[in-house]
Amino acid sequence: MPNENQEKKASSLNFLALSNDSTAKTFIMATLVCLVCAVFVSVSAVALKPLQILNKELDKKKNILQVAGLYQDGDDIEAAFSKIEIKLIDLETGEYTTELDAATYDEIKAAKDPTLNVQIPKEKDLGSIRMRPKLMPVYQVKDGDKVTQLILPINGYGLWSTLYGFLAVENDGQTIVGLSYYQHAETPGLGGEVDNPKWKSLWSGKKIYGPDGNVAIDVVKGSVAPGAKGGEFQVDGLAGATLTSRGVGNMLKYWMGAEGYQQYLNKIQANGV
Repeated sequence: MPNENQEKKASSLNFLALSNDSTAKTFIMATLVCLVCAVFVSVSAVALKPLQILNKELDKKKNILQVAGLYQDGDDIEAAFSKIEIKLIDLETGEYTTELDAATYDEIKAAKDPTLNVQIPKEKDLGSIRMRPKLMPVYQVKDGDKVTQLILPINGYGLWSTLYGFLAVENDGQTIVGLSYYQHAETPGLGGEVDNPKWKSLWSGKKIYGPDGNVAIDVVKGSVAPGAKGGEFQVDGLAGATLTSRGVGNMLKYWMGAEGYQQYLNKIQANGV
């Protein structure tokens, strides 16, 4: 009786003896290549995951710094971000909360968690996002003990995608420093112009709330004429991207309104940071 080693050797010889044109040999080789590749990809994914998470966190910090005008190419992101303190606020009350850890809180994941989100009534869902977190992070830019800016995460639907970004506001809770999006899938050259530095520069100095206390900031069709009445609340629309422009305006109306940060910003305007 042949032993096990002899059987394996015979099996290997039988495989090698197969013609290169053999369907069986082709199938076996393809299967082996797929298995090797699958193992390689799986090992690589596991090994690289910590680096991917770190890069994602650094990219988010970089975008926060950029919207606040605190980052130049080549800057040490972690060093620059040390000037920023993260706090969580309850959107319903506008008050700070320590219910969860602000440093590790993920508002995008929270928006999908039934224990951490709230459903937005259809008539109030200007940003077309359906759900929002109960708590949102606020990134406070500090100069010593003084808070100079507030950076607020926002999101809402454009034409093809949900846009995720940050709105930077001065410590008066009213004047915009900058607006920037870090994730979207709008059409390059049209809605994708939300990334155009020229368009982003138009937001600096604009006001959020009108004299009546309601949200007044908006993206208008065409251009805002210099010195136009109400121009301090208006930003030029994106040429050829009416729906994306409307989406940006709607998401700001939502997030700066009563469903969003208005309770918090009203307290800032009344009492300071």
